[in-house]
This record gives sequence, structure tokens and C-alpha cells, in this order.
Amino acid sequence: MYTFSSKLKTFSFILMALGVVGIVAGFLNAPKTIEDVEKLLADSHHNEASHSDKLAHDAHAVKVVEGMHIEANAADSAKVETVDSTHAVVEAIDSAAVAAVAIAETHSDNHDSHNKEEVAHSNEEHIKHLEHVLHQLQNKPWAALYVACIFFMLISLGVLAFYAIQYAAQAGWSPILFRVMEGITGYLLPGSIIFFVLLIAACMHWGHNHLFVWMDPEVINPESVHFDKLIFQKKGWLNVVRFLVTAVIFLGVWNWVRFKFRQNSIAQDSATDNAPYKRNFKLAAFFLVFFIVSESMMSWDWIMSVDPHWYSTLFGWYVFASFFVSGITVIAMTTLYLKSKGYLEQVNTSHIHDLAKFMFGISIFWTYLWFSQFMLIWYSNIPEEVTYFVTRIEHYKLPFFGMLALNFLFPLLILINTDFKRLTWVVVMAGTVILFGHYIDFFNMIMPATVGDQWFIGIPEIGALLFFLGLFIFVVFTTLTKAPLVAKGNPYIEESKHFHY
Repeated sequence: MYTFSSKLKTFSFILMALGVVGIVAGFLNAPKTIEDVEKLLADSHHNEASHSDKLAHDAHAVKVVEGMHIEANAADSAKVETVDSTHAVVEAIDSAAVAAVAIAETHSDNHDSHNKEEVAHSNEEHIKHLEHVLHQLQNKPWAALYVACIFFMLISLGVLAFYAIQYAAQAGWSPILFRVMEGITGYLLPGSIIFFVLLIAACMHWGHNHLFVWMDPEVINPESVHFDKLIFQKKGWLNVVRFLVTAVIFLGVWNWVRFKFRQNSIAQDSATDNAPYKRNFKLAAFFLVFFIVSESMMSWDWIMSVDPHWYSTLFGWYVFASFFVSGITVIAMTTLYLKSKGYLEQVNTSHIHDLAKFMFGISIFWTYLWFSQFMLIWYSNIPEEVTYFVTRIEHYKLPFFGMLALNFLFPLLILINTDFKRLTWVVVMAGTVILFGHYIDFFNMIMPATVGDQWFIGIPEIGALLFFLGLFIFVVFTTLTKAPLVAKGNPYIEESKHFHY
């Protein structure tokens, strides 16, 4: 039986405590009014405004000087002509001058009226901009919490899918790792509960939560100034009731399947036949069919709908590849940690090699999906589609392109070597980079649509990441203490113990 070390447990508590402090600080520091936003933007806009005012002032001064020069020349010319003119011409000039003054006064009145309209319009646009920035900055702590929460929850879901694949394929190499997988999937229940609370917070707009713009009733109200025809046409799918009901079904079924997997796995240890194993085999077949459908719909609802004007037919697969490789990476790193502490003696370099192969292979699969999505959207150049990448390339250049290096180039260069896949330090290093890279991947999926160009990785993001990392460690390793680390009753356990490649 595994014993949760006091050092690791204390470390997880410290992470959670620091995370809570960071999350609370993020919400407290978020601006509450437009005036707060103006203060935040004042410094960055001050220099630009001063420079623009100076240029405008210089241009105005040049125009005034040129105007005075022209008027002076005109006056001199008029004097010369007046000397030789008749009394009738002088009267005509006087009449023309009076008419010119009247026209000038009328033009001045119209100009003043036009200036007032421009000022009023400018002020209105400025207020709208400030309100938009206010919503973005108020979304920032919510978005940071949402990204970290869904990332760790989907890691446990990815491990559950990998676990089900092993059962459905009747794999002989992996049963020695089943209890590790069951421990990681133990996080699915608390992760799902917290995530569902966040979904309710978004639906109810708690604490100025505006993560999903389509949840605003004004955007589907034809009489509102905020009416959005495209979202209105999608209201059959994008509505709060359907959204929450679907979430309950998905989360409920996933957690029920995980519970039954674990129950049957433990029952097999003391069973006299393979009945529990066969139940898990059938359950795996059911789950994988349900998973492939629910995962796609989940990715539409919980990630793609933060930007309801955009869509991609590859998105479900893309999200799956991201959290699936993250889940496999966590299996490898958890296994190596347990082995370093003297557990899982039968796990050998061949098991680690196979896990590293999956890490490498799914990383390439993720890259294939990323490129396919990007290339097709770039080539077709449809406005509704290209806006997704334009926003990220313009405002998220570092995380957008940095993610490619972390999720593709690094695994390609490090894990392509067969011998490297058997080295603990290489697998741990590659796994750390992959996990961070796919956190940034989820960051890129959520943040541009929720906080726009007001992003930066600060206290809310770091706090949320620390909290869920600490909770993940605590739940996973607590679950590992509940049952023996080797599923001794599994019919393929001996083959797994002696697996060599």
C-alpha cells in the first residue's frame, strides 16, 4: 500500500494556500467602475495623448501663420487696386465684404455645431471603450480560474479515456499502471464539482462574470442596442438551460463510469473469476462511444462558445489531443515519482518507453490538427473564421507561437530518440514542458475571447494554477493510498509485469 508522504502533502497544502491568496487578490484588484479603468489606463495613454496634442498644436499653429500671411498679401493687393478704383467699385467691395462676413458667421455657427456633435460622439465612443475594457478586466480573474480548472479536470478525463482504451484493447503491457491511472482519475469528481460551480457562476453572472457573451439576454433581444443577429440564430443551441443540462449529463456519466471502473477493478483483486474484468471491458466500450460524442460537444460548449461568432469543425479533436497528451504525460510522471520512492518495482524502462512513445505520438497528432485547422482557415480566408487567428497573432504573439515550440518542437527533438524515452530525467523534463505548453494552449483558447488585449500572466493566473495543482496532487495521491498499487487480480497482470520491448 502506498503512503502519502507528509512532505508532499504539506507541499500540496502550501500550493493551495498560495493559490487561494492569489485568486482572492485577483478578484479584489479587479476594477469595479469606469473611473478605476481610467486610472489604470491613464499612464499608458498619457504619453500618447501628449504627443498627439503636441502634433495637433503645431499643425494648428502652422495653419494660423499661413492664414495670416495669405490675409496680409490679400490686403496689400486690395490697397493697390483701391487707389485706381472708382467710388462705385468701392461700394461694391463694401457690399461684398458685408456678405462675406455674414457667410463667415454662418459657416462659423455650422462649424461649432459640427464640433459639438463630434465631441459628443467621441465621448460616447470613449465611454463604450471604457465599459468594454472594464468587462475584460473584470473577466480576467474569472478567466484565469476557468482555464486552470478546466485544464486539470480534463487531464483526469484524458487519463480515464486512456484507461478505457487499455481495457477495450485488452492491452497486456499496461495493467501494472492501472492503479496509477485510477488515482489520477480520482480528481475527476472534485474537479467536476468545482467546474460546474464555475459554469453556474458564468450563467448567473456572479461577480461581473461575462465569460460567455451569448449568455447576456440583451444580445438575443431584437429591440436592444446590443442585439446580435448571429447569436440570435444560434439560440436554439446557445441557451443556458440546454447548456447546464448537457453539462450535468456529461459530468454525471463520466464520474459514474469512473466510479464503476474503480469498483470493478478493486473487486477483481479478490474475485474467483474474471466477471469484474469483463464488466469493465463492456463499460469501456460504452464509455468510449459516449466519450467521443460528449467530448466534442463539451469542447463546443465550454471552450469554443466563449467566442460564439467563430467555429471550427476540427475543434473537438484539437481539444481532445491537447488534454489527452497531457493526461498520458501525468501518468508517466506519477509513475516515475512512485518508482523513485520504492513503489511499482515491476515497472521497467519498457513501460516508460511506451508511455513516452504515446507522449511523442500524440504531440505530433496535436500538431497535425493545429496545422490543419490553421492552414484551412488561412487558405479559405473567411472573415468569421480568420478573426480567431488574427486576434491571437496580433495580441498573443508570444504565447501563441511559444506554444508551438513547447508542444511540437521540444517533444519532437527530445522524444524522437528511442534511448531518450527510457531516461527518467528526459521524460520528466519533456513532460514538464508538455504540461506547461498545453496549459498555455488552453490559455490561448480562452483568454482572447474573454479579456481581449488586456491579458498578462499575473497574480490571478499564477494563483489559480497553484491552487488547482495543489488540489490535484492532494486528491490523486490520497486516492492512491486507498488500494494496492498493483491490480493483482487483472488477468493480464503477469504479462504486464514481464513486459519488455
